[in-house]
Amino acid sequence: MIECDICKDWFHGSCVQVEEHHAVDIDVYHCPNCDVVHGPSLMKKRNNWHRHDYTEPDDGSKPVQAGTPVFIKELQNRTFASGEEILMRMKGELVTPRYLERHGFNYPIVVTEMEGLGLKLPAPTFSVKDVEQYVGGNKVIDVIDVARQADSKMKLSEFIKYFTKSHRPKVLNLISLEFSDTKMSGLVEVPDVAQKMSWVENYWPDDSFFPKPFVQKYCLMGVKDSYTDFHIDFGGTSVWYHVLWGEKVFYLIKPTPANLALYEAWSSSPNQSEVFFGDKVEKCYKCVVPQGTTLLIPTGWIHAVLTSQDCMAFGGNFLHNLNIGMQLRCYEMERRLKTPDLFKFPYFEAICWYVAKNLLEMLKELREDNCPPSTYLVEGVKALISALKTWLKREVTEPTSEVPDNIRPNHLIKELTKEIRYMEEEPVNGSKPVKSQGSGCGVASGSNGCPATRSTLERLCQARRARRAARRLREQQRQAPKVPSNLDILEQHTREVLRRLEVGPLEEDPAFCAKVHGKLNKVSTASAAAAAESLEDNHLRLMLVNGRIIRDMRRPGSSPVKTEGERSSVGQGPPKSCVDGNSERTQDGEEQHSMVEKPTLLRGLERVKTELREEVSGHSSVSDVESDSDSPTEVNDEQDFISNSVRGRTDTVNSARSKCEAT
Repeated sequence: MIECDICKDWFHGSCVQVEEHHAVDIDVYHCPNCDVVHGPSLMKKRNNWHRHDYTEPDDGSKPVQAGTPVFIKELQNRTFASGEEILMRMKGELVTPRYLERHGFNYPIVVTEMEGLGLKLPAPTFSVKDVEQYVGGNKVIDVIDVARQADSKMKLSEFIKYFTKSHRPKVLNLISLEFSDTKMSGLVEVPDVAQKMSWVENYWPDDSFFPKPFVQKYCLMGVKDSYTDFHIDFGGTSVWYHVLWGEKVFYLIKPTPANLALYEAWSSSPNQSEVFFGDKVEKCYKCVVPQGTTLLIPTGWIHAVLTSQDCMAFGGNFLHNLNIGMQLRCYEMERRLKTPDLFKFPYFEAICWYVAKNLLEMLKELREDNCPPSTYLVEGVKALISALKTWLKREVTEPTSEVPDNIRPNHLIKELTKEIRYMEEEPVNGSKPVKSQGSGCGVASGSNGCPATRSTLERLCQARRARRAARRLREQQRQAPKVPSNLDILEQHTREVLRRLEVGPLEEDPAFCAKVHGKLNKVSTASAAAAAESLEDNHLRLMLVNGRIIRDMRRPGSSPVKTEGERSSVGQGPPKSCVDGNSERTQDGEEQHSMVEKPTLLRGLERVKTELREEVSGHSSVSDVESDSDSPTEVNDEQDFISNSVRGRTDTVNSARSKCEAT
């Protein structure tokens, strides 16, 4: 908001058509009401062209500051080492993860032949107005006032109007338009090497609590003489640039320990803008990137960028396994410099925890295959372990945790340390010969002949993938809670009761069945289905022995229950003729009885199954309190009740049979 210096009222800048970058140029502001009486607002008077504050007197006592018109002219007249000394010019089809794994990614790569790079872009006729159409003019963006090297916010539509004007009162630069969540995202596909090596694309889980970082697709629109001072991309990320039209000039400095120490001291100095960092290092290289050229800058390279003519470029950042140590060093430098979160890699620590978990799995697979990891991977894991330990200690004083919920940090660090120790001790022990993935010949232990990044692991044999799946399953089982749920307890209880109380002919009595079903009304669908299936397949027969109901394993033609008189007669051993006679009579009677009893039994079983299914629908959602209340005491009470009921029923049947025999 802006305050009127006459009436002292406050106004939204958008309501009175005052942009944020214009407000700093106003000395005395008059609102629209006061403007009628007191005239237009008074603007600040320019006194110099070499200071961020152009109202300072130009007495020659203060040095030139970065980004000012005088600075731009001096920069264009400076002499630098040729970028050809450090640049690697390659064809797009040769820039692959496998090539970088073998040869490293330590120097900038220039690609002029795009075929095979996997980069998809709009046509060179794509204009800034097309960007507005795809992204939306109401999107609020951050732009840089180059002469002041200060950020300000404005709508994209206002920036497009400024960009298309022939007269521009100041130089504005747009370098932070990330468009992954817009319709323009479909027009751009990042290079394959950046996609396949990216930590975010390969290791960030879909169910993460933290939002996924979007740093792969940026649109950069800068007018002539736009300048970005020396910096390292956030989190030590590597970066790709492609100039769609126009031209950019990069000033590159190697990330040696000495240069990084100088950079940190320069960044924290109060007169940073008055010192050209290129003069403080041994060599600063100049690299011109014309239209249609792609530039890939490795981790940690210090660089500044000048837009020599109106330009539109696309770019993106990515973390990877090749330079883990340098990435962590850059991140810690950002923390020491107290870089605002807006200019830091989103959730950098969280992605490091996810990467550590995946690297642990990778190291285990390589050890199982007797394949030594590459040196860069071992050194990167060591640096990652050290960083993770530091972050855990920092949690005590700075509780801003980015540790994912599904990761046990101390256990993960311990397992990674064990894997590294094992790999360091294995060559000393001289155990097994190891094999290389890259060639058919064996490779000595500790060599780098076995590249081990994600792109290489995807081409491994099916056995390795099976081992990975098995290991994940074991980890999930170990992490799963051991205490059974209430539903599991109810299921187990129901199965046990049904196993002991399988239905039989004795349950034809309605009063008896009502009491039993009242006790067994907590039945799950799975238990009822299992009981019904077993009954249909087995045609169960039960018999009472010593007060217990057991399964009758005899032939279907034999008598299901023997009376005491029959058992005693068997024990006394009656004459053969008597046995033959009795057997003839009993066989005839039993055949008739079985013909009548079989349909009755089947009908009874069908009725019981139907009742069980109906009871399942009413009691499948038993509460936790009910399921927890199924104690062993209640189970014993049910068993006693059923045993007494069956014993009384059996006594009645036996007495009736005795009377019939006596008659």
